[in-house]
Amino acid sequence: MEKQELIKKINNILIQIRPYLVADGGGVEFVDLTDDMVVLVKLTGACGNCPHSSRTLKNGIEKTIKSILPEIKSVENVK
Repeated sequence: MEKQELIKKINNILIQIRPYLVADGGGVEFVDLTDDMVVLVKLTGACGNCPHSSRTLKNGIEKTIKSILPEIKSVENVK
């Protein structure tokens, strides 16, 4: 799958996840997809400085993206 197609799919997944984060006062923005298949995102709002943000990132966002796009290695938050 081409990088642009992967980015489009990632953004579609984030659109589906976003309402759950917004309900808690947070959000997520796509930043980049690295050549080694790491998705870079920025957690915003309450998610940006929540002590549980790493759990949200790994158990929620990363798990969902990797279940749909297994070629993705990880999802990382950029500050």
